[in-house]
Amino acid sequence: MFASIYDKTDKGREEIATRKHQLSTRLRTLLVMVDGKQSATQLLARVAALGLDESNVAELIANDYIAALPVLPEPVTVVTVQAERTENNTEHARELAQIEAIYTFFNETIKSMLGLRGFALQLKAERAQTLDDFKKLRHPYIEAILKSKGRETARSLRDRLDHLLYQGDKGINSALVRDSLVDDL
Repeated sequence: MFASIYDKTDKGREEIATRKHQLSTRLRTLLVMVDGKQSATQLLARVAALGLDESNVAELIANDYIAALPVLPEPVTVVTVQAERTENNTEHARELAQIEAIYTFFNETIKSMLGLRGFALQLKAERAQTLDDFKKLRHPYIEAILKSKGRETARSLRDRLDHLLYQGDKGINSALVRDSLVDDL
């Protein structure tokens, strides 16, 4: 009986709000402590110093101030939710690491390959925050490298960038991310 989790009934909430039933101070204190999150045993451990015991809980139950909550088989759901959260956190951490690697790639190569000519592109890379933002910078970046350093360097940097941008896409075909701009020259 005391292993069950108890919560206030409508009558119990009414007593807390209005003192309509003129419950004794000690029982009212116990009633206030009932929150629907802990068992009667846990509750009694917290209020034992006040001299409250099982008979006081039984009195609140008998007078319909509190009632046991139905027991639901939730541990399976909790485990599933925890597993999903862990998986989502891992996925999120992987995406953040990918974005950081792409950010570093853009900053290092724009600075070393384009110098001052890459200043506007550098600012765009600084503002990019998502994978899609970086994917939008791909074509202007490759064009700028092609104009500045030539086809071979542009092709090499394009391949490195594509590896970083599309590492999570298992079905991506490398031919789809090729640029006719670089390959046709």
